[in-house]
Amino acid sequence: MMIAEHDIKRLGALISLMDEPDETAYLKIRDQVFGFGKEALPFLERAMEKAFDPLQQQRISAIMQSIRQENLYRDLLEWVQLGSSDLLKGYLLITRSQYPELDDEQVRQKIEQLRMDMWLELNENLTALENVKVINHILFDVNAFEGNKVNLNAPQNQYLNTLLETRRGSPLSLGMLYIILASKLNLPVYGVNLPQHFILAYLTEPGLKEPTDDDVLFYINPFNKGAVFTRREIELFLRQVKMDPEKAFFMPCSNIDIIERLLNVLIYTYNQLGYPEKITDLQILLKAIR
Repeated sequence: MMIAEHDIKRLGALISLMDEPDETAYLKIRDQVFGFGKEALPFLERAMEKAFDPLQQQRISAIMQSIRQENLYRDLLEWVQLGSSDLLKGYLLITRSQYPELDDEQVRQKIEQLRMDMWLELNENLTALENVKVINHILFDVNAFEGNKVNLNAPQNQYLNTLLETRRGSPLSLGMLYIILASKLNLPVYGVNLPQHFILAYLTEPGLKEPTDDDVLFYINPFNKGAVFTRREIELFLRQVKMDPEKAFFMPCSNIDIIERLLNVLIYTYNQLGYPEKITDLQILLKAIR
């Protein structure tokens, strides 16, 4: 939506008052600027470049963050309301919470290149295990993606753009990328919300509404270069961590479950690092998907 000429002048006048010494008057100015929504961002960015006063910079930055947070919340809410079928879209939204200038198209192009490399190696005659071997070869051998075992709890492990740039990630980020690629290749690979470790399930076919145990062919560990394993290994793991074997620990979870897990992981990591404002923003995003 374009801003009318008279509104542009009004917005410019409001932004020029960012150094207003009276706090009550400033709050009224801030609310009016906020009312312009994301249309105000380019004007605020230009003002930020020219601002030298620390108070002006702080106020402009705070307004920009509030506008971006509001837009992100609405976009995430819309993603849920439209069915949350596109995991990549949800992942991009959460990544933008840390990288507001994220170039979605650039990210999509990198993923498309990975998909194309895999597609060229696949054919209809391959078995499920052979399909996984192709994905694993392109992702982990050719492109050298791997789990970041040295700095596992770093928040950068969780974001899609940093995963694609560094090729180092967590079980969750690597698993999400694996799911996104498999989905684009029409392969039935889905996330499993196993406590303390995110894994994948390869089903007999894609699109099953209520899969059963018989529909799971095997499981995949994205943090261990796509290693394949069975239900028995999950049972042993649960016994080790002294947890009862609930159905949810063996069956595919929803995209909303995955994004909720991602937000909770980020909240945990930022709490460990001591970033209360970041935690508050992420907790607000959680409300959009619950």
